[in-house]
Amino acid sequence: MATDNRPLSPHLQVYRPQLTSVLSISHRITGILLSFGAVLVVLWALAVASGPDAYQALIQFMGSVPGLIVLATWTFALFFHLLNGIRHLLWDAGWLLDLRGAYASGWAVVALSVILTIAVWGGLA
Repeated sequence: MATDNRPLSPHLQVYRPQLTSVLSISHRITGILLSFGAVLVVLWALAVASGPDAYQALIQFMGSVPGLIVLATWTFALFFHLLNGIRHLLWDAGWLLDLRGAYASGWAVVALSVILTIAVWGGLA
């Protein structure tokens, strides 16, 4: 048996990331971020139930720069996951399955997620 140092199958370094694979991985990551956001909602409810001091402490954190970054990231994750989920529903219906449609819808998801996040946070400023 020959002893080669070559891998048995192509390694990830051989492949160039494609939009579809990057969006698929991003969809999973945003799903996880949304789960953390659900924990944040529970913490908010606990702070409300615990009294004004606990609620004020949470609101103070959410108003700080790290808190605002967390909330803005969660907002982007919400829009991205929602829009990419709609994109997957369109695929399930047999639409946009060609390469051009897949890339156009992928870039639309990214652009709309950014635009909607900016619109929400711009309206709050």
